[in-house]
Amino acid sequence: MRAALREAESAAAEGEVPVGAVVVHGGRIVGRGHNQRETLNDPTAHAEMIALTQAAAALGTWRLEGCTLFVTLEPCLMCAGALVNGRVDKVFFGARDPKAGACGSLYQVGFDARLNHRFEVEGGLLEKECGELLRKFFAGLR
Repeated sequence: MRAALREAESAAAEGEVPVGAVVVHGGRIVGRGHNQRETLNDPTAHAEMIALTQAAAALGTWRLEGCTLFVTLEPCLMCAGALVNGRVDKVFFGARDPKAGACGSLYQVGFDARLNHRFEVEGGLLEKECGELLRKFFAGLR
């Protein structure tokens, strides 16, 4: 999660909402990402999406079985859908997102038995640090 926090700090330095993510497979980081929606003018350029794309390239497969995602903010519905489609095993997130969170707050995509894949979720990992980074960023915009 510390590596994901460093990615979030990179996002903040670029003027992006400070969310960072890393994908781990076999004890090593195989994908990294931070929000780049403003930089790329791309609504899908969330930290998770970028980290998943890098992980798939590094592993040579879109099936990310055996992978764990660490992300500083609870994934949204789009990112949770990508986690299902990518077959990720587990997700650890920092701050909860009561307005858009799809891994426990608003939706529970990872646990939905109607979907073809489910993943484990654990929230609140380094929650204070992750949340504080977001609070500082948004306070600076006001």
